[in-house]
Amino acid sequence: MRITAAQRTENENRIRAAMDRLLRGEIPPGGTCDIKTLAREAAVDRTAFYGTRPYAHLREEFEHRLASLQQAGETPDPRDARIARLKAEITKLKERLTQSESIANNLTDFRAQALARLAAQHEEIVQLRATATTASRVTRLPGARTTIIGSCS
Repeated sequence: MRITAAQRTENENRIRAAMDRLLRGEIPPGGTCDIKTLAREAAVDRTAFYGTRPYAHLREEFEHRLASLQQAGETPDPRDARIARLKAEITKLKERLTQSESIANNLTDFRAQALARLAAQHEEIVQLRATATTASRVTRLPGARTTIIGSCS
């Protein structure tokens, strides 16, 4: 069915008003900043925005304005902004996790090396004690005193 020039102008005005609302961030519940929501908000058939249809130039204008906002660092759709923020947070958390795993691995390696050194030192002490008991040139020092002389108070 054909529409009159007045109806077409009225539709374009509704589309431009809906476009301005969406680009200001006034996203309706369940919608996003896209052509589908624009068509629904303007009460126009979505197919009228594609190909050689009457409102294709408005779709191009909407996409151009949306891209300009995004290049300027503004995101009219709070959902998209939240997704971008969460992706950045996930990246940061993955980096922290990788760093924590690296530190844990380094500490585990250090612990293993420390235990190996302690075991080697213990073996050396045992060997030196065995050598000391068999050698005749080593003089044994007296052990610790077990008697208490006087009170400490």
